[in-house]
Amino acid sequence: MPGQLAIIPRDEHGISRSNISDNALKVLYRLHKAGYQALLVGGGVRDTLLGMHPKDFDVATDATPEQVNKLFRNSRLIGRRFKLVHVIFGRDVIEVATFRAPPQENHSKQQAATGSEGMILRDNVYGTRDEDALRRDFTVNALYYNIADFSVLSYAGGWQDLQQRTLRLIGDPETRYREDPVRMIRAIRFMGKLDFDLSPETAEPVRRLAPLLEQVPSARLFDESLKLFLAGHAASTFELMREYQLFGHLFPAASECIEEDDFALELARNTMKNTDLRIQADKSVTPYFFLSALLWPAVLRMQRNLESKGMDSHPALHKAIDSVMAYQCQFTAIPRRFTISMREVWELQLRLPKIRSRKCRDLLGHPRFRAAYDFLLLREQSGEDLNGLGQWWTDFQQEHGVPEKTPSSFTDKTDRPPRRRRPNRPRRRKPSA
Repeated sequence: MPGQLAIIPRDEHGISRSNISDNALKVLYRLHKAGYQALLVGGGVRDTLLGMHPKDFDVATDATPEQVNKLFRNSRLIGRRFKLVHVIFGRDVIEVATFRAPPQENHSKQQAATGSEGMILRDNVYGTRDEDALRRDFTVNALYYNIADFSVLSYAGGWQDLQQRTLRLIGDPETRYREDPVRMIRAIRFMGKLDFDLSPETAEPVRRLAPLLEQVPSARLFDESLKLFLAGHAASTFELMREYQLFGHLFPAASECIEEDDFALELARNTMKNTDLRIQADKSVTPYFFLSALLWPAVLRMQRNLESKGMDSHPALHKAIDSVMAYQCQFTAIPRRFTISMREVWELQLRLPKIRSRKCRDLLGHPRFRAAYDFLLLREQSGEDLNGLGQWWTDFQQEHGVPEKTPSSFTDKTDRPPRRRRPNRPRRRKPSA
């Protein structure tokens, strides 16, 4: 039976409390002592069983969000589509969700709502643990660690699929994708991260239903795209996204260039590889550099098109940037703090070739110089002939040095614009009576 429960006792699985964060244990124990069910669920359980070391742990309980919020002073209620609680320990946040159940006709729109294509718009119908398990997306995410007896509870064959390294949706795949099209992206992300295979019935509808991603809010797709490509498995994930025809629904302009231009494809692949190498070396990666590289061929193509119509290079570049950015943000809404930095990196690509200028040394102190320089090297690495410009700037830096405050590539602590301070204004005195 698809919903059959299997209980794996403590001595037959590899999860120990030493594998679980102290803050997650605090939440589990307090819920348990208050008389509620308290279980770890999802990725934290799955990854620990695979011998990985997850940083995030999610908790499931039969306590309502309001009851959880009352139990923890350091918590806050969040979400309308899916109400849950964040218990906050400094920078560490433990997410606590109440068991969900399938909605019924008698539930109000405040509890459950579905769009015309079947997408879940609101899901706040609470139920039992068994009902909650079958509302999970993949069988390997329907694994619970029970703090009451330290057993692992497996639903829908999740334990077996974990051993066989198989991703399988619970229930009818087409229905589940229509409920939440982001599940298609999650499937690819797990394949890239865990090196799992999609079961045939889970894989079959993906290419056909890929256009459903256009119904998902662009801000949510931006967050999902960062999870896809900034988790250390970008290279394999990128190829899978293309194979299942999903990449073009996140980055349509980049996808068009990649399919038609070998340089664009090589640039994207090198960007993915370099990003993975940095993450594997425990170095941070800023989204703006990654996004700059993905969208550069589209900007370059439009700039050249405008120049062919008689427009000068600088205004052509600015107009191309505006156009590509506006189009991209319809699909994945890139925050302004990143688009500002992307624009600067792109604009510097026009200034770096002017090596006979007296202002070359001034460029070394530009806050985006290091990122622009690394971007230049990435272009050359990907096959763009720049007449040895990268080597020239390498030698120039060795000769003149780089100011200490110049941010390094990929990672940049200045990608958030400084806050503007309000001028001190004298208080107005009330007129005397």
